[in-house]
Amino acid sequence: MYARMLVLRFPKEIVDKPIVTNLVRNYNLSFNILKAQIFPRKEGLMVMELRGNRKDYERGLQYLRDIGVIVESIAQGIRRDEEKCYQCGVCTAVCPTGALHIKRPEMEVLFDSERCSACELCVKTCPARAMIVLFDQEMSLEV
Repeated sequence: MYARMLVLRFPKEIVDKPIVTNLVRNYNLSFNILKAQIFPRKEGLMVMELRGNRKDYERGLQYLRDIGVIVESIAQGIRRDEEKCYQCGVCTAVCPTGALHIKRPEMEVLFDSERCSACELCVKTCPARAMIVLFDQEMSLEV
């Protein structure tokens, strides 16, 4: 199974098309939408995890590009500064992927960077400012 986090930017001419449905139906891909802002007759933006076998994934990306969708990889990651974190758990309430979760009964906040989608919700929410955005130029070349 091949999976990547992507940002899709839809031109206003195609926001009303069943694009994600076509990815599932025609390219045998599955998805997890993490954020979407799509309005009729305006440009749209979607952050999603797209997964499937490598060949179908590449064909699906080509389909997106052919119809005018701008496809970008998420070229960033999130790191937690363990010294700043005081285990309040606020970040776990906003994490859409479960990368930040509470270990019970210890009540310890755990961070699984493999599950992180780099949506940055935890960065904005953390009162201790323990969550840090990292930019990785190599990640942007993987799309």
